Amino acid sequence: MKKSLSWPGLLAVACMAFFLSLAFSAGWSVPAQAAEVIKQIKVEGTERIEPATVLSYIDLQAGDTFDNDRLNNALKSLFATGLFADVSLYQEGHDLIIKVAENPIINQIAFEGNKKVKDEDLLNEIQLRPRNVLTRTKVQADVERMQEIYRASGRFSVDVEPKIIKLDQNRVNLVFEINEGPQTLISRISFIGNRHFDDSDLKKIISSHEDHWWRFWSSDDKYDPDRLAYDRELLRKFYLNHGYADFRIDNAIAELSPDRKAFYVTFTLEEGERYRVGKIHIQSNMPDVDANAYRKYVTFEPKDWYKANEIENTINKLTDALNDHRHPFVDVRPDVSRNRDSRSIDVTFNLNEGQKLFVNNINISGNVRTLDSVIRREMELSEGDPFNASKLKKSEQKLNDLGYFETVKVKPVPTAEPDRQDIDIAVEEKSTGELSLGGGFSTTDGPLADFSIREKNFLGKGQDVNFSTTLAAKRTQYSLSFTEPYFLKRDLSAGIDLFHTTTNYQSQSSYDTKQTGFGLRLGYPLSDHWRQDLSYRYNSNQIDNVPSTASIYIQQQAGHRTTSSIMQRLTYNTTDSRIEPTEGFISRFDTELAGLGGNARYYKFRLGGTYYYPVIEKWILSVLGEGGYIHGYGGETVHINERFYLGGDNLRGFYDAGVGPRDSATNDALGGNEFYRGSVQFEFPSGLPEDLGVRLHTFSDFGTLTQVDDTGAGIQDSGSIRVSAGAGVSWKSPLGLVHADFAAPLVKESYDKRQVFRFSFGTRF
Repeated sequence: MKKSLSWPGLLAVACMAFFLSLAFSAGWSVPAQAAEVIKQIKVEGTERIEPATVLSYIDLQAGDTFDNDRLNNALKSLFATGLFADVSLYQEGHDLIIKVAENPIINQIAFEGNKKVKDEDLLNEIQLRPRNVLTRTKVQADVERMQEIYRASGRFSVDVEPKIIKLDQNRVNLVFEINEGPQTLISRISFIGNRHFDDSDLKKIISSHEDHWWRFWSSDDKYDPDRLAYDRELLRKFYLNHGYADFRIDNAIAELSPDRKAFYVTFTLEEGERYRVGKIHIQSNMPDVDANAYRKYVTFEPKDWYKANEIENTINKLTDALNDHRHPFVDVRPDVSRNRDSRSIDVTFNLNEGQKLFVNNINISGNVRTLDSVIRREMELSEGDPFNASKLKKSEQKLNDLGYFETVKVKPVPTAEPDRQDIDIAVEEKSTGELSLGGGFSTTDGPLADFSIREKNFLGKGQDVNFSTTLAAKRTQYSLSFTEPYFLKRDLSAGIDLFHTTTNYQSQSSYDTKQTGFGLRLGYPLSDHWRQDLSYRYNSNQIDNVPSTASIYIQQQAGHRTTSSIMQRLTYNTTDSRIEPTEGFISRFDTELAGLGGNARYYKFRLGGTYYYPVIEKWILSVLGEGGYIHGYGGETVHINERFYLGGDNLRGFYDAGVGPRDSATNDALGGNEFYRGSVQFEFPSGLPEDLGVRLHTFSDFGTLTQVDDTGAGIQDSGSIRVSAGAGVSWKSPLGLVHADFAAPLVKESYDKRQVFRFSFGTRF
């Protein structure tokens, strides 16, 4: 039964509480239990590490109190050293006990199961090393790094499992067991939102490709995140250069299949509308510059499809033109205005006074072999020159074009002086030596093999040294060449060539030749498109192995003859590529004068050109025309090995030297002193996947070869035109270029040698 307090009891309790509160407010306190003091700190479990070393990592010593916060901090500090697998702190009487378990020391690191990546390459990438302390954190970091290496090569299903083998004295062997797995290829590439271009068109633009059997020599079908980012930029440039100024990529996703064996890549696009060029204006904000005088430097016209790269080209041309007219400090700014109703873009180029900046210092770093002077001579800017962003960009491109460097970074750097900027050039060198072996077959030379060794940056001076040899059924050649690209410290290419060549012409003209000699070269650019090359050649010629059944005109020329001649070549080139041109014009004019010593006396002229025109994208029309003339002087005749020949590669449908003057008695080709030829060819896609490298072409060739110094009733020389037509195929196979032509002569002479099929194949390693 509960009892309640009476009023007097309640009053007593209230009074007691009141007096206690007064006591506390007056500073009275209730005594607490005193904290215990650490009498001694003991370390247990150490093997290699001295106890004093353990104590140096903590902020505690004898005489300190057992404070929980400080004990926790000490525990964290010991774990943070990475020396211990386990640490515990506890109180034993008045002593603090620190019990540790040391991490083991790595005795040896090994890799098992890796076939695609070498042991030394993996070891260079991980952070753990023999005699290092083993920690789980570092092991996991190294596992992740190795996975990254394999993923960069397309192996996303790689599995790396670390295994620890315990040894005595707390040592271990660390073994990484690697299951490399297959390469994770791109199974499908798709596009969402593309209305104006098919998926097949866009797949040709990007660098990534879907997996197919013929790509066993390529890595483009392997997923690479960096390549995917590059593909985004390629798509952006493609659309902007086709008039889609509003184009953007909303997303680019690579999804890994559930079995981790393939990627599905999807680009989500927003094309926008296509624009044409509207009005074009040039606005001069420089008092002494007439804008109308610079209209001719605009590279596009109204109603053309808008192309972003033409805007940049025009900016560069305007900047260069203003620089040439003594305006070193200019800033050309394009102002682009969209007219969405008319789907046109008005472009205004504003010519402004640029900030007066000068080049202070040019600082070069990263070049170990290449001399500074080799890099500086490629710069369009020198120290003290007015700073020009356009020339800086050209300089970076020229350095990249040298082929000496893996990477080139050229950037302006502000200085303490507001009107001056440094230019920092950072390069990463790459191997410039080349060793190649090659082999193949051609209808002209038969089976062939070649070997060459080349150094493009000899002694770091930018000089080119090359030795090569070709061994073929009908031709053997040895050559050694040296080229100095900046002779006399000018943009003047100079070189020397040594050569020895033997050629079998038995099937065409019943003789063999041997040529041994040397040549000197000198070349220099006249402008962006014009180039002049001069050379001198001295060679010893031997015509031998002439059978008694050969033409009398050839037997008369058997023997030795020396040639000393000077030559020049003038070249005009506006093509878009020197290797595979698709647009532009290239022409050459060659002259040669022999007679500066030796016993050959002749002068020779040769003029030719080829025009390339893209009818539609990837469909290329090319038109070629060429002619030549050689004439002996001083009582000397032109020998058979100095004349022109027609047929084979330069007149398809006819055998090598199959057209022109011929001895009717022996059917030997005699060559000719005059020729002209032409060709019209149309090259187009085969319909197969473009990256397979197969293209088709149709053609018609025509030409004639006539005139020899020899005279006689047995010489057949009509001088009439020959015409052929045909078709062919070329294939950039993984083992080299395969080229085949089928041609039929349409207009011919009865004594011509015809050839319906022509084939060539070659490769280099």
